[in-house]
Amino acid sequence: MNSIAGVRYRKDFRQSWVKLWILFRIQFSFIRDRWMMVIIMATMFPLTTLMFMNFFTVDPTPEMLVKLIAGNMIFAIIIMGMNMMAQDISWQKHQGHFVFYASLPISKFHFVIANLLRAFLSTFPSVIILAALGRTAFGVEFHYSWGLVPVLMLSILSIIGIGVMLGFWSPNHQLLNMASQFLMNIVSFLTPVFIEMHQLPVIMRWISYLLPTTYAAQALKDMLLVGWTEAVTVSVAVMSGFAVLSIFLIYKLIHWRVDS
Repeated sequence: MNSIAGVRYRKDFRQSWVKLWILFRIQFSFIRDRWMMVIIMATMFPLTTLMFMNFFTVDPTPEMLVKLIAGNMIFAIIIMGMNMMAQDISWQKHQGHFVFYASLPISKFHFVIANLLRAFLSTFPSVIILAALGRTAFGVEFHYSWGLVPVLMLSILSIIGIGVMLGFWSPNHQLLNMASQFLMNIVSFLTPVFIEMHQLPVIMRWISYLLPTTYAAQALKDMLLVGWTEAVTVSVAVMSGFAVLSIFLIYKLIHWRVDS
């Protein structure tokens, strides 16, 4: 009996991976067909913002420049992983694409993971390009360590979860467009992405603690400046919680068909 159960488990596991791989290839085709636009859009706005902020910063220190670059790396994640993914998934939803997925022998969990992987791949290159351009343009040095890898991955995952969740929630595309633009401005300019926490009004400080961008920006700044610290450990734990919570909420928000 145990051997039969083991064979059945391996078969189910193998089928699960095959379904996920097929779904991922479908989602990856969106990136493949417009990869140049994805890279340009994800790099242009953060890089422009970085240049603009540097022009209005008098005699910036290397530490200030590293923090500006780290903030703009998070800004790139917000643009691609949150704003554009929310609009893209909403467009698929209201164009009836989900009806096609509903006809396939897949679970909602596979669909969620495939979309998160697509969002990750759409976002990650722009973060690396922006870091390289910022480092070269301003001649600053980053502190490199292996801890930077999980920090970057969790930063992306915790933020793109919001975008994917918004896309699945959207009651209509127009409302989603306004909501995603509004939220992008809130998490970009009214949380400690470009500025320090103490520079914010008290009410915004409390709101910032409820958003993953606060912890992503702080962890990335610390990693690029000094390496892994106790504060980074706290931020990583919080971002992990945001990532798990977003996956759970996305799963609950998926509806294969849209009521007309």
